[in-house]
Parts: sequence; structure tokens; C-alpha cells
Amino acid sequence: MKKPKYTSSYYLIGRLIREHIKPYIRRILFAVFCMILVAASTASYAYLTGPLIDDVFGGKSSMVTLLPLIVCAVAITNGLATYGSTYTMRCLGQRVITDMQQKLYKHILESDFAHITGESSGKIVSRFTNDINTLRASISIVITGIAKELFTLIFLVGMMFYRNPTLALIAFTAFPIAIYPVIRLGKRMRKISHKTQEELGVFTSKLDETFKSIKVIKAYQQEGWEIARAKAVMERIYILFTKAIRNQAASSPIVETISGFSVAAVIWYSGAQNLTAGEFLSFMAAALLAYKPAKALSGINTTLEEGLAAAQRLFAMLDTKPTIVDKAEAKDLRFKGGEIEFENVYFSYTSEKQALKGISMLVPPGKTVALVGPSGGGKSTIMNLILRLYDINGGDIKIDGQGIKDVTIQSLRKHIGFVSQEINLFDDTVAANIAYGKPDASLDEIIAAAKSAAAHEFIETLPNGYNTLIGEGGLTLSGGQRQRLSIARAMLRNAPILLLDEATSALDQISEKKVQQALGILMQGRTTIVIAHRLSTVVNADIIYVIKQGVVVESGTHEALIDKNAEYGKLYKGLE
Repeated sequence: MKKPKYTSSYYLIGRLIREHIKPYIRRILFAVFCMILVAASTASYAYLTGPLIDDVFGGKSSMVTLLPLIVCAVAITNGLATYGSTYTMRCLGQRVITDMQQKLYKHILESDFAHITGESSGKIVSRFTNDINTLRASISIVITGIAKELFTLIFLVGMMFYRNPTLALIAFTAFPIAIYPVIRLGKRMRKISHKTQEELGVFTSKLDETFKSIKVIKAYQQEGWEIARAKAVMERIYILFTKAIRNQAASSPIVETISGFSVAAVIWYSGAQNLTAGEFLSFMAAALLAYKPAKALSGINTTLEEGLAAAQRLFAMLDTKPTIVDKAEAKDLRFKGGEIEFENVYFSYTSEKQALKGISMLVPPGKTVALVGPSGGGKSTIMNLILRLYDINGGDIKIDGQGIKDVTIQSLRKHIGFVSQEINLFDDTVAANIAYGKPDASLDEIIAAAKSAAAHEFIETLPNGYNTLIGEGGLTLSGGQRQRLSIARAMLRNAPILLLDEATSALDQISEKKVQQALGILMQGRTTIVIAHRLSTVVNADIIYVIKQGVVVESGTHEALIDKNAEYGKLYKGLE
């Protein structure tokens, strides 16, 4: 059975190089040049040990002056080259990570609404924190380490063979034995790292959920239960980290043990062959200097596997293609008045249950239509489908005779203003939140929208007025204040189609009356669909559709439906 491509190290490394490293090839070539200089100068130290012992201490006065100058020149070269390679490669590593973060953020925002809401926000955030940080460390260490340490090892090994080929063969006979266990440890490390990052995603999600639900947790006195749940996740992460530490700690002793046997063999052979002190010490200096890059390379494999586990998860997310996209032949919506028509529309969020079962309804241009009915009947789903957050399974939805699948998504949503019962505000100023749908709006336009939404008076009482930061989700404001900002945002956008999903649900009676008056002015001449559980807010709608269990059970004006005394009549009498 063929393994999935994401499990292949060659695929992951190749893709990282092609998509994220190749564009910076000039920087890499400069860094490689610096690394070659570092490797050559390091090998020079070992080579100069021979002349130091045999010539300087052997009585050759000419070398007493020359050799220190050579050592100084080598030291300067080594220092400058080390700085150049380290700085360049670490900046490159950070550049690659920044590019990937930007690509991932763009991809998530352009993904299907269902895909984004199907993942917990904590797990998505984990991609940007745990996975990206792991990959950052891997790229910085691996790219710098492999090149620098490998070149250094090559030069030192070359010098050892130049000094004494037989000793070099003896010294390196045992090293291939260490390759197999080091590789095995690396593969095991990737599995552990993958599981660890998954658990960190769960932990991040748990933290996010806890802080968002802290009021409920305290009100129901469930601190102990939540602490126990979080503790279980933390313990799983601890166990995985201890496994990772055990694997990381094992690679170094393997190399050290084999190195010890190699050194012992070299000493024995050198004594048997009666080598000069200079030859022996020069060779041993190279061997000992080679130990550091050899040990580093053995550890790099483990770090590489950790990074590949993170890359595996990131690429899997990046390769998830959105399904709600423009057709190749899609054109901009030609707005003629805003007639919305549902023709035998079917839709389901899951295969088990249909949310809409053949709904047909007409929203005349410039008119107000109300959707009422029991919770879970499909009212909010209808709005989601008009915005094309989801695609229908059957039937058609048309605006001015144009199927919404046949027009561009941008032109469709450009003509729609939306206010949800779920208030979404950003950690920014009041003015920025109101102008979110129209970033180029003037302050006068923002204030006018706020006045229409009965928000201006409370905004004026804030510490910095329209420049007041309102915190994440508008946490410094009351529910009614947040809702009025959300309504002001829709008013400022001034779109010809309005979707109001429980737009006044969080308002007190005084504010609701003011906003209803403002909405009445705003809705004039615009196609408006309103969802409301308080039926007194929709009695003046041109058409009322009663939605129950995914179907339209009746429709008409308020008076006609009251006279009919069927489903709507029961709702009206029961709720008012």
C-alpha cells in the first residue's frame, strides 16, 4: 500500500525547498560561501598543530613569527565567516516562517466557512504558535547546521586523510554503525512530535474555551471539573515530552560511545607505527574537532523530524481547497432592485439531517420579508445561503434572476448588509469597528451611522469617544451597546440588501424602539429579510414566511396569517 505523500520526508523537504527556500537562493549561496570559509579555517587549526609541534617547538625560528600571524588571519576569517553565515541563515529561517504564516493566514480566511467553523479556534491558533515555532527552530537549526557542520566535517576528514589515510580509515570505520540507530530515533521522534503538537492544539483549544466560558464555569461552580480536564491534557503532553527528551538524549551518547572506541583504536595504531608527535597531535586535533560537527549532525536529524512533523500538519491545512469559489465564467452581479427567489432549495449541514427541504419563496425587490418559526427550523440557514457561506445541495437561489452561483462572490456580498444575533466586534476602536465594512468612511459618516443606530450617545460617554479601544469582542461594552455598534456597521455600509438576524435581540426597550425607527428608515427601498422571535417587531413586514423543520408551512401578511389562525397565529398568541 502506497504511503500518503505527507509521511514522506523527501516530499516534505522538497516542498519546503521549492516553495519557501528557493526564492532566496542568493542569500543561501552567500551563506554557503561563508560556511565553506568557516569549515576551511577550522580545518586549518588542526593542520597547523603539526607545524606548531614539529617546527616551532622543534627549533625553527622562522616559524615562530610566521605561524602566529597565520593563526590570527585564520581566526579573523573564521569569525567574520561565522557571523555572516549565522546571521544570513537565521534571518532566512525567520523569513521563511513569516512567509508561511502569511500564506496560512490568507488561506484560512479564504477557506470555506464550514471548514473554518468545523475546527476549534484553539487548534487553528495552534498552527500559528506551536507548529510554526517548531518549524522555525528546525529551519534555523537544520539549514544552518547541516551546511555548516557538514562542510566542517568534510574539511576535517579531508585533512585527516591527507595526514594519514590509514588512521582516517580506522577512525571512521565505526561511524557508519551509528547511522542506523540515529535515523531510527529520528523517525520515532517525528511520530512523538506529531502527537505532541496535536495535544498542544487540544490544550490551546481548551484554554480558549475556558476563558470564553469563565462566567458560566464560575456560575455553575465547575472550576474543579475544568481543572481536572485541563490537568489530564497537561499530563498527556508531559508524557509525550518525556518520550521526546528520551529520544533526543539517546543520539548523543551513541555518537560519543562510538567516538571513544575510534579514539582508542587511533591511539593504539599511532603507538604501533611510531608516528611523530606533530603528526599524531595534528591528526588527533582534526579528529576531536570533527567530533563536534558529527555529534551536531546526529542531533540535527532529530530536530529535522520534529520540524517535518510540523510541516506535515501545515501543508495538510494549506492543501485543503475551498469548494465555495467563483465559477470560471462567473460575472459580477447586475443589481436591478434586489428580488431574491428560492426555487425548491435543499440543503443539509450533515448527511444525517436536512436543514432545508425544498423551500420555495419570493422576496420582492425593495420589500421587507420576515422569517419566523421555532428555533432550529432553518431561518438562519436561509441567510447563510444567501451570503453563500454554504452552497445548496439542490434547487437554486436567484437575485434579480441571476443564480448566486453564477455571479462572483465578491459582487454578491458587496450588495448585502448583515447583522447577526452573534455580535462580532474586533479589538480596535469604536470608529474602526463601525467602519469595518467601509474602511474609507469619514468620521462624519461614522457618526451619522452611530446616531441612526442609537449608539452615538453612549459612545460620547466613553473615555476617548470614537477612538476608544473596546477590547476583544467588545468586552468593555454591554450587550446592547455591542449590538448597536454592529447595526451601525451595517447602516454605514448602506447595502441595497439587508439581512437582519435578530438584530435587536440584545437591546433594552428604549434602545430597541430607537433602533427600530432607524431600521425602518434604512429599510425603505431596500430588500430586507428579517428574522425575529419577538413577532411584534415584524408585524409590518410585507410578507411573513413561517419556517418549520426546513419547510415553508405558510406565508402572507400579519393580518392575513392572524385571520387564518394556523401556525403563525399559534406562535403570535404564544409569544406575545
